[in-house]
Amino acid sequence: MPVKCCFHRSNTGETMAWSESVDTLLANKDGLAAFRTFLKSEFSEENVEFWLACEDFKKTKSSTKMASKAQKIYSDFIQDDAPKEINIDFHTKTHISQNISEPTLSCFDDAQRSIYSLMAKDSFPRFLRSEAYKELVTKQQNGNQKRWLPFL
Repeated sequence: MPVKCCFHRSNTGETMAWSESVDTLLANKDGLAAFRTFLKSEFSEENVEFWLACEDFKKTKSSTKMASKAQKIYSDFIQDDAPKEINIDFHTKTHISQNISEPTLSCFDDAQRSIYSLMAKDSFPRFLRSEAYKELVTKQQNGNQKRWLPFL
């Protein structure tokens, strides 16, 4: 087993670390990009887009911006026939619809939790089994061998 230096984490290490949890994957720019590409291929990229929109929304300070961002999230992902409509249960959807006129920073939390759970239990395991992920890991490993062993 190769020894990993505590000061250097190779791209291969990062790519392999994505398999540890969906959180690790979502927190890494390259991991997120690879996951988004995979979800696009499965026609379910709206899930990660919604999750990211909610993360951005929760950082909103201005109440004016909060209202406009909430309305955008609602019209893009929640309302019936939204262009990127996510699959959430009736009660969550109704609750959001009833409260969208006076949004709070937590108004999408239940829906975001539901979508996160769907990604973690369904999309994420399929991503880790996908050829795209396997190819990425192989490419990273091959790239690192050449970088560390220039005579190969």
